[in-house]
Amino acid sequence: MRFLVDMGLAVRVAEWLRHEGHDAGHLDEAGLQRLSDHEIFALAAREHRIIITTDLDFGEILAHSRQASTSVIVFQLAWPRTVRIIERLATVLGAAGPALQQGAIVLVEETRYRMRRLPIGSSP
Repeated sequence: MRFLVDMGLAVRVAEWLRHEGHDAGHLDEAGLQRLSDHEIFALAAREHRIIITTDLDFGEILAHSRQASTSVIVFQLAWPRTVRIIERLATVLGAAGPALQQGAIVLVEETRYRMRRLPIGSSP
């Protein structure tokens, strides 16, 4: 899978993903620290990357975009240490990987995660 790790998370998250065989980049590594959330979302959509972030705004941007292919993983942990982020990410990727590849938003909490497939708000 292809990932784009937001500035609120350590570069080590992208390094771990690469170690696991994924194509992952961090905004800091690419010198893109100053991009707006909308620009980050557009970049991820163009490059078919899953955004990994702590910023709830990306869920709203995704919902309003009506895109069905860009995915977002949002971490909402009480103590977001990098080692804990990686532990939870490993669990989520194992369980939600197929949905993320098709388009989903995943909210990751301490002991659970919630997932919505895309597009959000579409009619049946």
